[in-house]
Amino acid sequence: MNNILTALVTENRMKDKKLFLVGVGPGSSAYLTDIVKDVLRKSKYLIGYKYTLSIIKDLINPNFHEVYEVTMKNQDEIYNEVYKKMQESEICAIPFTGDVNFSESEVVDRLLEIFGNDNVELMPGISAIQVAASRAKIPLDKARVLSFHVTEDIENKKKELVEAINDKKSVVLVPRPWNNTEKNFMQSEIASYLKNEGIDTSKLIVWVFEFLTTVEERVFRGKLNELENMVFSPMSVMVIDQVRRKTYLEFN
Repeated sequence: MNNILTALVTENRMKDKKLFLVGVGPGSSAYLTDIVKDVLRKSKYLIGYKYTLSIIKDLINPNFHEVYEVTMKNQDEIYNEVYKKMQESEICAIPFTGDVNFSESEVVDRLLEIFGNDNVELMPGISAIQVAASRAKIPLDKARVLSFHVTEDIENKKKELVEAINDKKSVVLVPRPWNNTEKNFMQSEIASYLKNEGIDTSKLIVWVFEFLTTVEERVFRGKLNELENMVFSPMSVMVIDQVRRKTYLEFN
């Protein structure tokens, strides 16, 4: 494992400063990969949100690491501050909840701008989407996966959701929590929206997973119409289950 990290760093030794963007799983440190652990141990600078940093707390060495906790308001300032502070031989790592390649593109794109595309390595992690699909036994290759956890307009994504349900596909999705309730698209809003689009929500099986893989994990399973007026944590994933089982025995 050390050889993999050494090769990655050596390859970019002459290219300014090195940044690793790493997925650290849904919440439990048991879902951290070994290569991500190695990167985190060797990175002088660690930047992350409070919840994300809590996942890797056992790997933080106060005598070595410089840790920066960010919020939505100060993240850009801190990214730039650390970039300016770093020396050429130093490494920075930013842990992302779940998988760095899912529902994080707006932040990743900004970091590519700051550090430079060639100086940034992305390391995948296990996402809440994967865990939720496994819990509900939904094959991802036969489902529509959607994230509403973005700042951009979501109207087209809403149409994709309706289309997927009308096509009898299962859907695994990340809802949209927002301080402004008009922009919320959480479970209750999703249930109401789909009903208003003419979908019979009383016949659809739904799962809601909160705080996946942690000691606080909670699971709701019922019908979609039951979600109206129910409140769930922003740390939740939703599955609309329309799976139709097919085994290899059905094919020649």
